[in-house]
Amino acid sequence: MQKMGILVDTTLCIGCYACEDACAERWGFPKQPEVHELSAVKNTTVQQWDDVYVPRMCMHCEEPSCVSVCLVAAFTKTNEGAVVYDADKCMGCRYCMQACPFQVPRYQWNNPNPKVMKCDMCHERTSKGGVPACVEICPVQARIFGPREDLVQEAHKRIRENPSYYNAVFGELEAGGTSVLYLANRAFDKIGFKTSLPKQPLPELTWNVMSKIPNYVFWGGTLLTGIWWITNRRKDVAEHEKRAKDAELKAADRTNGNHH
Repeated sequence: MQKMGILVDTTLCIGCYACEDACAERWGFPKQPEVHELSAVKNTTVQQWDDVYVPRMCMHCEEPSCVSVCLVAAFTKTNEGAVVYDADKCMGCRYCMQACPFQVPRYQWNNPNPKVMKCDMCHERTSKGGVPACVEICPVQARIFGPREDLVQEAHKRIRENPSYYNAVFGELEAGGTSVLYLANRAFDKIGFKTSLPKQPLPELTWNVMSKIPNYVFWGGTLLTGIWWITNRRKDVAEHEKRAKDAELKAADRTNGNHH
């Protein structure tokens, strides 16, 4: 199966924000027409840099660092190309937020049952042959959806046909490559992109650190288990003492009654 992706041509985006509304509807988030930042209730946004509109979302890395650092496999790179998240597995460590080179995952700090939020490329739609909501709604086709290899070829085709207009492709090689690719007519570092990222996949770097963590996780788990046992043991002891005291009081009452 070919991995799918999205090609974003920032030179075509008109800043209509229809993609933000479509994404909000898909996730059941409130619409925020005045806020154009990724957040726990906004998985797709459009940011303005002078006269350039730049759509932002999860980059869906080819070799995602969020997947490599997740200790409980809450993040997965699917065969279709999307990086998806399983909230039922998440333990809230937020290593994914630390590891993401694009600062995408957001945490629901104000939710009593918090989750990590990010774009999943509308996986439930794309896995059935559909297209992401943000792509479908775009009135000027600033985003196109298709096999990643085809999108890379399309990006280079546009550059060849208009080399004085387009700058380069972002996402083809950065951090080992991403499934969301960008075209622009100016330097990417001028429109909010990190251009200092290595070309190698970041898990090669993060694994060197994360491979040392299981020992700490084991001892941390042992500590938490100990705290749980002590806490519950205290409850058992308190309940036992209460029952014993109640029994003593009842016995004293019976004794007093017999004396009368």
